[in-house]
Amino acid sequence: MMKPCFGTPGITSGLVLRIFQFLCAAASIAVMAASSGFSSATSFCYLIAAMGLEVLWSLGLACLDIHALWVKKDLQSQILLSLVVVGDWVTAILALAASSSSAGVMVLFVRDSELCKLEPILSCSMYQISIGLAFGAWFWLAISSHTVLWLLASLS
Repeated sequence: MMKPCFGTPGITSGLVLRIFQFLCAAASIAVMAASSGFSSATSFCYLIAAMGLEVLWSLGLACLDIHALWVKKDLQSQILLSLVVVGDWVTAILALAASSSSAGVMVLFVRDSELCKLEPILSCSMYQISIGLAFGAWFWLAISSHTVLWLLASLS
């Protein structure tokens, strides 16, 4: 067995990464849901759906990490790591796509059409905070997914 690296499932740093993912994604949902008029753009609704998936995925893997730390179980099996890699990459691609599309809509709202100035009902600053948090959740997920992919490749 090799020495665990940062972010490996079943160790404290892996748990910390999953908690950061969960917190950023949950905060992104909360901020977007608290803003008015977010349903006017499909990409904002897609962002909530993608962050909801990331919340569930990160919470589930955080619980797995907590269990592994509690019972001192090694999570370095190829089957488990393969499932985590696939789930991480699917979730990461969805999160990046949702964050990017929402950021594109914000550019349209703020700079191109100046809709944020014309429609005071839109909570544009809250949208931007939510999108920033979604990018943060994706960043932490990207670190986890690369770590697990690297670990899986080293076990093969």
